Amino acid sequence: MLDGNEAAARVAFAASEVIAIYPITPASPMGEHADAWAMAGRTNLWGVVPDVTEMQSEAGAAGAVHGALQAGALTTTFTASQGLLLMLPNMYKIAGELTPMVIHVAARTIATHALSIFGDHSDVMGARQTGFAMLAANSPQEAHDLALIAHAATLRARVPFLHFFDGFRTSHEIAAVDVLTPDVMRAMLDERLIADHRLRSLDPQRPVIRGTAQNPDVFFQAREAANPFHAAVPDVVADEMERFATLTGRRYQPFGYVGHPQAERVLVLMGSGAGAAREAVAAAVGRGERVGAVIVRLYRPFDIGRFGEAVPETVTSIAVLDRTKEPGSVGEPLYQDVVTALAELGRAIDVSGGRYGLSSKEFTPAMVQAVLVDRSRRHFTIGIVDDVSHTSVRFDRDSWHEPDDVIRAVFYGLGSDGTVGANKNSVRIVGNRTTLWAQGYFVYDSKKSGSQTVSHLRFSPRPIDSTYLIDEPNFVACHQFGMLDRADLLARAVPGSTLLLNSPHGASDVWDQLSAQTRKTIVDRRLRLFVVDAEAISREAGLGKRVNTVLQACFFALIDLLPIDQAVEAMKEEISRTYGKRGETVVRRNHAVIDRALEALEEVDVPDRTEEPAPVPQAFTTEPDFIRRVTARLLAGEGDQLTVSALPVDGTFPTGTTRYEKRGLASEIPIWDADLCIDCGRCALSCPHAAIRMKAYDPADLVDPPPGFAWKEATGRDLAGKYLTIQVAPEDCTGCGVCVDVCPAVSKEVAAHKAIDMTPIDDFIDRERENFDYFLSLRPARRQEVNLLSVKGTQLIDPLFEFSGACAGCGETPYLKLMTQMFGDRVVVAN
Repeated sequence: MLDGNEAAARVAFAASEVIAIYPITPASPMGEHADAWAMAGRTNLWGVVPDVTEMQSEAGAAGAVHGALQAGALTTTFTASQGLLLMLPNMYKIAGELTPMVIHVAARTIATHALSIFGDHSDVMGARQTGFAMLAANSPQEAHDLALIAHAATLRARVPFLHFFDGFRTSHEIAAVDVLTPDVMRAMLDERLIADHRLRSLDPQRPVIRGTAQNPDVFFQAREAANPFHAAVPDVVADEMERFATLTGRRYQPFGYVGHPQAERVLVLMGSGAGAAREAVAAAVGRGERVGAVIVRLYRPFDIGRFGEAVPETVTSIAVLDRTKEPGSVGEPLYQDVVTALAELGRAIDVSGGRYGLSSKEFTPAMVQAVLVDRSRRHFTIGIVDDVSHTSVRFDRDSWHEPDDVIRAVFYGLGSDGTVGANKNSVRIVGNRTTLWAQGYFVYDSKKSGSQTVSHLRFSPRPIDSTYLIDEPNFVACHQFGMLDRADLLARAVPGSTLLLNSPHGASDVWDQLSAQTRKTIVDRRLRLFVVDAEAISREAGLGKRVNTVLQACFFALIDLLPIDQAVEAMKEEISRTYGKRGETVVRRNHAVIDRALEALEEVDVPDRTEEPAPVPQAFTTEPDFIRRVTARLLAGEGDQLTVSALPVDGTFPTGTTRYEKRGLASEIPIWDADLCIDCGRCALSCPHAAIRMKAYDPADLVDPPPGFAWKEATGRDLAGKYLTIQVAPEDCTGCGVCVDVCPAVSKEVAAHKAIDMTPIDDFIDRERENFDYFLSLRPARRQEVNLLSVKGTQLIDPLFEFSGACAGCGETPYLKLMTQMFGDRVVVAN
């Protein structure tokens, strides 16, 4: 069970002598694997530990690669997005010098109006004219296999290869991979061709010069001299694919076709979208429709002849789908290639071009079905509602349902709570110990640690092609109790499904703690509800907030994937493998909570009916229009439903919108003891999220404070006669505890008590919410009233950078926050 990154990295490491790396999401794991393997003394196919070096940038990595290649080394690197663009100058050189090598890319969005860490093809499309051959994989298995085919083909063709697969959708998907043996890899990599590569190296014993400057009299001719090498690439790749099939039984083609042999309507696309296309086409053919799909693997050079052979003679219309946007062009790159190829072949086929899946936007079989049917536009988009340019094709979300015999489990957690790690282990356990096919895909928020993660796990009696999110789960696990009411997590759950809830409330009283809407959904959908206090179990075992092992054990207890005793044994083995490097104590504690979890799991007696929930008041009704129209819907998990017209055209957003988010991540928040405080301001200074605030104000300003509001007389000559309060924003605090760590005021009477202590949020949330609202109403200090060269003085000024999406305990954001306090609205932060 491997993800796409590791599947590709295994081959790259085995086939390379020099690996120059620089991390960039989502390609970082490839370099991290290579670095870890080299540190552990793992050898390549020739018994040598590759030289793995992290450079200072992607441009540096590309330069190191170029140099190593010129020395005759078998060399590779891994990158994505802007990282790939920084390599372009060296890529032109490497290709121009006909030097064999492979770059492995987890294809990712290029930052335009905004940054996105998610996947599409905008980066690799920016490299298509460098002279690199381009090979596209659409699953972890293909990422593994095509990586080897690329390494073999580049040696034979002398043309460098860019092997790419979709960032996150393939790079982070865990699936069953038939791992290539060293013997197969050696058989594919021709030793004679490796020797030829070494003989072309720069060597004082065979002196030549490269990298010359040429004038107009010869440059053009020299550029054309390499044509035969590029023209030969499709045949080389096809031959290597056949050789690979002979060795492994897995057959690939530069252009693969699936569907009706006399198809009339055909889709053309490449990358992970092929999975959804295969499912939709198979279903349509089963209904008697004459449709098909051409899956592009060798994108550059684009082989017109083989493309024509892949398109049935009966085809009358083609829809080409590009996972990129090229503003101002006649059409996106793959569309233009298809139109040109058909024109040169003399085939009169109607061609339309569409964009899909930018920044990992969902692409489902329902969308494929809509594209195959709709021929109303020459250029279109799918997966969005375009009410500006009116390009979007409508699709019916409910037109596609997965088979009933597929177990579809969705897990909601928080970054760093261990949910994703535990689910990766669950996929490995099922995939390795049962006859079921297993798949795991994990949706991360770009805010990373502390933000919502969603794990999508499928278990099927058949190979899984479903490269899209689970829309109709039959098992839902909510690993954080408060998440149920922040978004409708159960809206699409299949009737009769199981809901596992991490709850501080037991089976006897949890029902009353759920919102009326959640209760109604559970009753209407006839869900079975199970609860376990995973946080209490983990805390008692010394694992802190890591609730993953408890809930993983409960998952196996509730889903009949393998006998529970075997599941427990497998979980303990995976824990030893995963956490062994952290010490025996950590392993022992995780083993202990498995048994405790199974004892603590309780089923809730769900009533047959419940009260009708009162209408939910519209959020942010008194706030700015943009907050109501856009921000509120983003926070409610409805961003996919926003239309094109709702969003800023150039990525310019209003500031100060995070104050409306109220993520409520903390299970503990800092509570201030005014009697012990020494007014140093260190807690407010160090808070990464500006969730701890400090104010000095006139006693006369203290009008009708809430009952729990605290204050003290301020110290220092410049604050003589003032009151001072330190206040937490309870719903914006992430519970990192940095403020407590830096507090120097320690009680002499009560052990471990400081002027600010972390305390369970449930005990204080209502009081502190009221206190914070009142605190904000107090007049802040003016800049001329305080010493802005002191810690205390700066913290009396309201921060203009607050409640960021940074990880809990971040060490970077306090500097930016402090800068706004020191320099106010004179600060401009760009790029």
